[in-house]
Amino acid sequence: MKLSEKHSSQIECKGGMKMFKRILVPTDVSDSSRHALITALKLAKQFNSEVELFHVTFSPEAYLGYEMSYGLIMTPEQIEKIGEAALEAALTGIDVGDVLLQKKHTSGHPASEIIEEIKRDFDLVVMGSHGHGIIAGAFLGSVTQRVLARTQCPVLVVK
Repeated sequence: MKLSEKHSSQIECKGGMKMFKRILVPTDVSDSSRHALITALKLAKQFNSEVELFHVTFSPEAYLGYEMSYGLIMTPEQIEKIGEAALEAALTGIDVGDVLLQKKHTSGHPASEIIEEIKRDFDLVVMGSHGHGIIAGAFLGSVTQRVLARTQCPVLVVK
């Protein structure tokens, strides 16, 4: 697989094989995204990579538009609280070990926000094959499909 020039933070390994320095792990705290985090941590331990655990809090405007979501307002404090709780829940019972792990959250449309975050110089995205949509089960896999379709960055999909 030939990688683009923009993946300059990849490190050279024995035999000329490329490995990844910065790994993004989007999470919705589903079992699938927790498996993705465990997989990313294993890769990070093996190749001395950094991991960013990233959560996008649902924003009504992102799905319904500003006019239809009128009155469904979340305060910045609520978004902060939900995001922090989601990141902590995603890490519950998972041994990070000595991996450098950063946590980050934002609000909006999950696929769009994940794609924007990837542009911050990540070499690999590790994400679950499906998770929780607005209504559990309604959009299984749709975020993963959108990310796969709209990014040049390698994406490892974990069941």
